[in-house]
Amino acid sequence: MESRNNRYVSGGSYSRPRAPKEDKLEMIFGSRPILEAMLAGKTLEKIFLLRGTKNPTTDEIMAEAKKFDVPVVTVPIEKLNNLTRKNHQGAVAFISPIRYMPLDEIVTSLFEQGKSPLLLILDRITDVRNFGSIARNAECMGVDAIVIPSRGGAQINADAMKTSAGALNLVPVCREPNLKDTINYLKDYGVQIVACTEKTEDNITDYPVDFSGPTAIIMGSEEDGISPEYLKRADVKLRIPLMGQIGSLNVSVATGIILYEAMSQRFRESGRSK
Repeated sequence: MESRNNRYVSGGSYSRPRAPKEDKLEMIFGSRPILEAMLAGKTLEKIFLLRGTKNPTTDEIMAEAKKFDVPVVTVPIEKLNNLTRKNHQGAVAFISPIRYMPLDEIVTSLFEQGKSPLLLILDRITDVRNFGSIARNAECMGVDAIVIPSRGGAQINADAMKTSAGALNLVPVCREPNLKDTINYLKDYGVQIVACTEKTEDNITDYPVDFSGPTAIIMGSEEDGISPEYLKRADVKLRIPLMGQIGSLNVSVATGIILYEAMSQRFRESGRSK
């Protein structure tokens, strides 16, 4: 069945996002054009509305944004003026360069195909270049989908697209309104939740974790790691042992290391080797 955003294909499977024609985010300004864009099925990255504005059109924008988990930020006039010098009429939005995919459709489709999902959950990764690099790692290591929060994560913009080296056109990205609910949903579906965190004594090198089964790996914020409410829901917590004097790795590097471990196990499980 096909949605108005053309995200689904027949047979219950999902289609990969298509490459955008341009690598820059397209801006829309004015509340009516923004509303019309959403009603026409455009995928919006973020909406900025003038603080204190309330009318029927902005009410409709808020309702549509909630329906499709589009972040809406109310800001002072100075912020809008910094975004564009055109007559924005108190509303500015950016069209996403990718189409976000429905996580439940992806997970269901993978299980129906007899596949073991490998998912990557990103908790408040805010640096766009880190995000792009992580997406590149994910595509190379066979990740089936990247899950990000609707709010508090990096904007998928031209820098993210460029750093991903095209991976964001290939790996489905799912934008979820509540990561806690998402984690609970995955656990109910039999997906193992693995947290990559410094807040554990169990090393990835010697703690026995089977990555060949359905697995979702959580990577945390550049500032403070994985949120406690997500960390306590993890089935397994693993750390990457370090030998140097610097106490932590860049999150994109750490993601590559743990994804490589998952990929190598899956290669061994399937009897393949590089």
